[in-house]
Amino acid sequence: MKPYLVKTPNLIKFFFKHWVWSFSKKEKVIYVTFDDGPTPEITEWVLRQLKKYNAKATFFCIGKNAQENSKIFQKLIEHGHAIGNHTNNHLKGSKTKLATYLNNVELAEKELYNSKLKTHNSKLFRPPYGKLSLSQAKKIRAKGYKIIMWDVLSADFDTSISKEKCLENVIRNTENGSILVFHDSIKAKENLQFVLPKVLAYYSEKGFLFKKIS
Repeated sequence: MKPYLVKTPNLIKFFFKHWVWSFSKKEKVIYVTFDDGPTPEITEWVLRQLKKYNAKATFFCIGKNAQENSKIFQKLIEHGHAIGNHTNNHLKGSKTKLATYLNNVELAEKELYNSKLKTHNSKLFRPPYGKLSLSQAKKIRAKGYKIIMWDVLSADFDTSISKEKCLENVIRNTENGSILVFHDSIKAKENLQFVLPKVLAYYSEKGFLFKKIS
């Protein structure tokens, strides 16, 4: 597994200030997000956990997955969660030409933001792997998207770390206004199912609210 940053440094936030990394620290609010779904069984399990705490979240969906699992995708909307674009085929920006990348974003947009669903007013985008060139970012923002990154990476996708370490990543680094990243994917399932209920319970007991990004 390649190295990654669990806590996003302030210097990175400064240099990429047009991207959203976190929100106001004045309120006890956490923004839980999920990448790579919807995935059968796993996404539905996530929805049940969120419901227990009246928590709203933001799901950055792969367009292809939303198309193949349309009933689950519809449940995300019915439960009042926000939807974000995560490209149609989980492309890595640093490995993909500009035109190809933008076309893939557009393909996902047709699945996620069509007129029948009327998901929400804001257009949200998160690049897979957190990889995005400045030219790609400029074009995506020109399409009306907010680029949503993160403050805390749970690393639930990393099968080389323990469930306990994954939980520690979140608890040690989360603060008011943090954007947390989880994955409703098969790869992250074991860590996710251990960590998410504990995170929701821990911060609920401390008086935090869980809100979706708009």
